[in-house]
Amino acid sequence: MLNNNMMKKERIVKKMGAIVGALLFTLSCTDNFDELNTSPFDASEDQVLLEYFINASIGGAQQDPHIGERIFYWYWKDASRMDRLGSLSVGINVDGWTSDYFDRYVSTWLRDINSGLNVVDEQIAEGNINEYTDNLKQVARIWRAYLMSEMSDNFGPIPIDGFKGENPTYSSVEEVYTFILSELKEATEALDLSILNPDDLSKFDPAYGYDYEKWKKYGNSLRMRLAMRLSEVAPSKAQQEFEDAVSGGYIATLDENFKVQELDGWNNFTGVMTRPWNNQFISAALNNIMIGLGGVPSEDQLPAELHSYIKPANYLGVRYEDHFTLMTNDPSAGFWFDGLHNTIDPRAYDAFKIPGNVDDPDFNVFPPWNSAATTTEGRLVIGESDNDQNGETDDIQLDAAFTWNAPVHGSWGPKGQLNQIINTGTLPRLGNQYRNSEAERIFFASWESHFLIAEAALRGWNVPIGAKAAYEQGITDNFMHTNTSQHLSTYLISQDYNRVGTSVNWDHTDEPPSTVSMDYVNGYTDAPGTYSFSYPQNTIYNGGTVKNDHLTKIITQKFIAQTPWLPLEAWNDHRRLGLPFFENPAIEIPLVELPQLTPANFMTNQVNFFPQRLKYPSNFTINLPGSHQQALGELGGEDTVHTPLWWAKQE
Repeated sequence: MLNNNMMKKERIVKKMGAIVGALLFTLSCTDNFDELNTSPFDASEDQVLLEYFINASIGGAQQDPHIGERIFYWYWKDASRMDRLGSLSVGINVDGWTSDYFDRYVSTWLRDINSGLNVVDEQIAEGNINEYTDNLKQVARIWRAYLMSEMSDNFGPIPIDGFKGENPTYSSVEEVYTFILSELKEATEALDLSILNPDDLSKFDPAYGYDYEKWKKYGNSLRMRLAMRLSEVAPSKAQQEFEDAVSGGYIATLDENFKVQELDGWNNFTGVMTRPWNNQFISAALNNIMIGLGGVPSEDQLPAELHSYIKPANYLGVRYEDHFTLMTNDPSAGFWFDGLHNTIDPRAYDAFKIPGNVDDPDFNVFPPWNSAATTTEGRLVIGESDNDQNGETDDIQLDAAFTWNAPVHGSWGPKGQLNQIINTGTLPRLGNQYRNSEAERIFFASWESHFLIAEAALRGWNVPIGAKAAYEQGITDNFMHTNTSQHLSTYLISQDYNRVGTSVNWDHTDEPPSTVSMDYVNGYTDAPGTYSFSYPQNTIYNGGTVKNDHLTKIITQKFIAQTPWLPLEAWNDHRRLGLPFFENPAIEIPLVELPQLTPANFMTNQVNFFPQRLKYPSNFTINLPGSHQQALGELGGEDTVHTPLWWAKQE
């Protein structure tokens, strides 16, 4: 007959049994391997500690290279237009990628944190706890709230009471948000900031080292984020939750950011943007937002040896309408920019590197096994295809070294076959500082707090800072983070419009003219000319008539600041508000997964032109058809990429 200690141990092991393998794998990938790699089956009751589970869950959610490439890069960065890709943004949902991601949530990350909470509740009931145990429980609740928000923001309805070894009930997105907002309020208020930790506890928390004051601020900031998510669908609830959260203290300075150090190798902490075969190009959307924004001359940003490549302010580029798609509402469509822009947001040169500028210490040379990243030459084929037999050719030879271009993604059809200048080494690509696993992955930053407060103030909510002050502080924090603060004073007062008609200066809300006359060169004749440049109509935001109001400014700056670490949040903002302006992908040939975008409507935006969620994976729909149907009932629509979530714009 088992004694009481053995029976207690058996109960705990049964609670953990489903996750032991995943837990050990995750923990073995940390620097704490020796301390943590103890089988729970061999552990005594006193050794089954909540901090193990928290560390495992936070570590797993960093996304190992397999998951990170597919979800962070191919899905989130593409949907948020932080990269020029063309996967989810053109309706492509790869079931294998989604299945792997869904399974990690269900079988590892959320199960880890839920199992830890189950174990600690039993320990608390039995009085088998340390002085700091209850604080760890509140930290676990805060982290679980983040995980649940991430899962719901990707798929929609998820279980609230699931991950306990039984087929769960799927709750609506509204119910999920109600639950996690309540959890965040209760957990942050329950944290005891007077508790002192033992010296060795901090190593089990890769984010804050169990600094409870920072966890409290993160919990409140996360609640602010999620409350704002409800601004369009449940404004009263959003205001109530936001005002209560902001009054409790939030992430206000860079040293309070929620961030986790990346590590080299192949493990959970390997950088999410490290895969050497991924180009990580600047997107057309981000490029159009950055060109001209802030009025800071490139001459003031770049070394003297690059000044000769800078073009005049009113220059649009070289027009090659037979080789660059025109079937998009990208305002720069049809043009190749044969130099560097006269003015551009200073964070552009910080994050993305000029083609051919290999002397830049952060120039990224991936893939390392060939010279593709440093090859800047290409051509535009004239005629059928290869008409250069016997050494004769009419092709146009181009060199992209020290140029700055971001052609729209999508289907280019025959023009794409004739265009051989768009390749690995010819477009600005993300700097090596984000790709070498030496950075800290940011989950929440002070600039987001300030932009959220600016939006709340704009809505008339009771917040501690005015809209303008919060807006400018958000910009300031991000300039400090990117080491571009020397340009801040010029930037904040600029009334220059970017390519989508938005300026920086808070007090400058004049709308841009409908068209601007700009200089260009005909690429086929070399003849100079003037072009009537039209600012795009963002028809899913105020019918396309507004480009420079305060909300557009806030979300524009938030989008730039979140690049490249927080693509999911940028995608969330676009789904919620239709901001900032995202161009439609090219449709020289119709896109199979995006049939609603046609030659008759590509100059306008529609909600269903943009991805709204991930489809549930097939292993869920096949193995649990009843749960899948219940989830779809709560979703209120078909299981497609283009079904909006409850809090998002519906049309």
